Amino acid sequence: MTKLAILEYPDPRLRTRAEPVAKVDDAVRQLVDDLLETMYSANGIGLAATQVDVHRRVLVLDVSDARDQPRVFINPEIVDAQGRGPGEEGCLSVPGIYDKLQRATSVRVRALDRDGRTFELQADGLLAICIQHEIDHLEGRLFVDYLSELKRQMIRRRLEKERKQRADGAERPSRALGAAARRPVVPAL
Repeated sequence: MTKLAILEYPDPRLRTRAEPVAKVDDAVRQLVDDLLETMYSANGIGLAATQVDVHRRVLVLDVSDARDQPRVFINPEIVDAQGRGPGEEGCLSVPGIYDKLQRATSVRVRALDRDGRTFELQADGLLAICIQHEIDHLEGRLFVDYLSELKRQMIRRRLEKERKQRADGAERPSRALGAAARRPVVPAL
């Protein structure tokens, strides 16, 4: 397995819409393994291939407390969504920033597993939020797109400043932007 580099907002490659996977083969399974390795090493609970500059409809999740229940979704599509509720989200591509969003509270998703078999899953709570968040990545959307333009500009400037500081050898400063000032309820997706 290989740990991959995660693209960070506002990298324009994050806006690329992922292409469907025509066939689940060894290359796709290797991508799945690399995505899981990258997600776990970054302490995330979800990662879409788009976030590592691979524009194929593949995402991985693990919302278990023990971090031992990886889930693989290839060509995922939400076939039903119900309810609406607030939740705090973060993102590995928008490091350290968290904010509240409204999402469906329950979703039914259809996808292929790592062996190319079709399955459907009914998801609620954190798993439903995570699925919606990662499918957004495959569509070229980020959770910050749901925020006001002013907040997006503030986040963009802050992250660009931090990248410059890191390039100059400085440590990543702590953030205090909106919900980011609180300890996150949801790990970065």
